[in-house]
Amino acid sequence: MAKAAGKLYLIPSTLGDIAPLEVLPISIKRAVEDIDHYVVENEKSARRFIKKISPRKHQSNLRIQVLNKYTEPQEIPSFLLPCLDGFDVGVLSEAGCPGIADPGAEVVRIAHEKKIQVIPLVGPSSIVLAMMASGLNGQNFAFNGYLPIDAPERKKEVKRLERLSIEKQQSQLFIETPYRNDKLFGELLRSLSIKTLLCIASDITLPTEFILTQSVRDWKNDSVELHKRPTIFIIQG
Repeated sequence: MAKAAGKLYLIPSTLGDIAPLEVLPISIKRAVEDIDHYVVENEKSARRFIKKISPRKHQSNLRIQVLNKYTEPQEIPSFLLPCLDGFDVGVLSEAGCPGIADPGAEVVRIAHEKKIQVIPLVGPSSIVLAMMASGLNGQNFAFNGYLPIDAPERKKEVKRLERLSIEKQQSQLFIETPYRNDKLFGELLRSLSIKTLLCIASDITLPTEFILTQSVRDWKNDSVELHKRPTIFIIQG
């Protein structure tokens, strides 16, 4: 009798330095305790997370494959070989949910091609949590990832997303590398209409969490420190 194939578990992590079980359900702990094969963005931080979740788990038993921007595409299918041998594999994001603004999506796609069952586990997504707390249109929204670094291109994209939000009545979400947040915030204040609503959602689920939605006019009278703070920006014209 052939051995049953293993499953691919998508294991969310925290959005920052906080005790994992403050924001993660017990199902995450059970999965981590049962799984020894992992696909991760960063091995060091993944091992630290696993240690926090399951202190008694033997680190020497872990079999870890790294999936990031340096991973060769032809390597990725081999990450799922344990599943074909009957072992479960966990995909672990650096922050939040695997596959959402995260390179884990590629290994999930290949799992579907190989008819490996994919099991997403519940955990915090900064995109969804920011949208929930924004008061903006949660029926119709789009996540746009990172905006261009080049200043003229960034300004052009900000204006395009504002027009799109008006035409489609669609909330537009985007992010920036945390150390460039203040530059992006400044660009939004310069380029957007004063009537456009802007939500700033920083340090979600952390003790320093800050979430506020108001018009660009009102933001021009407020100051907020966003440097090196993971932040979701949402606009709606």
